[in-house]
Parts: sequence; structure tokens; C-alpha cells
Amino acid sequence: MVVRLRLQRFGHKHSPFYRMVAADSRAPRDGKFLEIIGTYNPIATNAGIKEIRLKADRIRYWISVGAQPSDRVAWLLGKFGILPPPPQRYSVQKMVPKKDRVKEES
Repeated sequence: MVVRLRLQRFGHKHSPFYRMVAADSRAPRDGKFLEIIGTYNPIATNAGIKEIRLKADRIRYWISVGAQPSDRVAWLLGKFGILPPPPQRYSVQKMVPKKDRVKEES
């Protein structure tokens, strides 16, 4: 059984709220999970604060037994220092306008 750390979506339409859970990778996104390990509210309050609550000890436990975080969870955990930040995913070649790109000779 492959365990993933991922987000479960709750809340109304256009106002998401997420639970961070440890779940079997074969389970549906909002389906059965093993443990709730945190919450994340991406909608900023009036003060401009996005709320996130993490159980750091349980996250470290699940990672130690082989759980794989999803891309977004890895980004969140990297931002708060629980995991090393994931590498940037961008192509330098795509940032250059097409007319200025150097064609590789093969």
C-alpha cells in the first residue's frame, strides 16, 4: 500500500478549504484516509493571512515510514521547513521569446 500525503477539498464553491491527510494512493481525492495531519485555508483573511495548521511530528512520522507527498503538499511543507523545498519546475528555454531562442544542433 502506497501512502500519499495530499489535500482533501472541503468548503463551498469558490471558497475552498483543505485538509492535509495521509491516504492510500488508490483512494479517491475526497474519500477514505488514514489520518488528518493538518488543514490549509488558501483564502486570505481581511488581514491578508492564509491559515495553515500542521501536525509536524505526524508528518515527519509518515514521511519516515515512506509516505510520498503530492506536489502541492511538498511545496507547502518546503515553505514551512518540514521538508527541503522541492526544486523549481520551469524551463529557462520557455522564458526566452521564440524569435530569440537558440536552436540546438543535433
